[in-house]
Amino acid sequence: MMNLEKEENYDRVSEVKAFDETKGGVKGLVDAGITKVPRIFFSDQVHRFGEASSSAAITVPTIDLDAIEEDPILRRSVAESVLDASAKCGFFQVVNHGIPVPVLDEMLRGVRRFYEQDAEIKKQWYTRDGSKTVIYNSNYDLYTAASVNWRDTAYVTMAPYSPNPDELPPVCRDIMIEYAEKMRKLGGVLFELLSEALNLDGKHLNEIGCSEGLGILYHYYPPCPEPELTLGASIHTDINFLTVLLQDNLGGLQFLCNNQWIDIPPLPGALVVNIGDLLQLISNDKFTSGLHRVLASRGGPRVSVASFFTTGLNSSSTMYGPIKELLSDDDPPKYRETTVREYSLHFNTKKDHITSALLDFMV
Repeated sequence: MMNLEKEENYDRVSEVKAFDETKGGVKGLVDAGITKVPRIFFSDQVHRFGEASSSAAITVPTIDLDAIEEDPILRRSVAESVLDASAKCGFFQVVNHGIPVPVLDEMLRGVRRFYEQDAEIKKQWYTRDGSKTVIYNSNYDLYTAASVNWRDTAYVTMAPYSPNPDELPPVCRDIMIEYAEKMRKLGGVLFELLSEALNLDGKHLNEIGCSEGLGILYHYYPPCPEPELTLGASIHTDINFLTVLLQDNLGGLQFLCNNQWIDIPPLPGALVVNIGDLLQLISNDKFTSGLHRVLASRGGPRVSVASFFTTGLNSSSTMYGPIKELLSDDDPPKYRETTVREYSLHFNTKKDHITSALLDFMV
């Protein structure tokens, strides 16, 4: 049971505002020597759906992408593995994906350099202005979420419009650009495999724009003095078509499968892939956008990099609905058409994301 402060002594609005105005994020609290988790971080989701399963019956599948360009039989087998993982719980890991391990390692080091640079220098990127190139803050939904996550995040849109390099943080500029270039190529490959998994032409998902946009989130999870009271990331699905996650060696990421939390232990050189809401929508539920979370920990800091394939809030008239080739009299469309922007705006109005925003788009 949480040791909650008396409600009459708790002014959430003022506490959130005061925290935001420090521009120091969660790391600033830890650097100041905090020993108790502030009330705004308390989460009633910590024990939702129980503890993680210790059973080996469910694990995150690991899919090897080596030689899929040369061997069509192997490629078909890989596409079937992608289908199985994407349909069941929406999570899998990929190895031999084409991004060299030194690039992955340098990307993680670059994130640490950004967050661990002088606090006054870092503050120049702290903003809630969505038009900025670099949007660094603690929790994009700080003022609307039911609880604040024990995490700081910087977000940069890398495609379809590339950022001005001069506007990126110098301590990680070069690796941000290199990593995004390689991630865009990998995204194209993954969408080909996902297309083939659905028995569509391999170019289908790329041609309808699923890989057009790329936004990258650079997460920093400081050590937490009372991890039993909060989460690094609240329970949610992803708003996009697809997420590709690079995580360090600390762990903490879990996905929900068969009503059980399943750990995704770090695997050197691997990237975690998960289906987003928009891909579940256009696949007419043949793929699953799975719930997931990140635990807070006394260890750390934990660092991760989440690549979101989406055009986000960019204005676009492109409508997305269930792909017609996947429909039949026995399998009619389950969702109405929407734009990426409309869905993103609706998603962001929700106070929590345990209940899928997709339900509001069902026909």
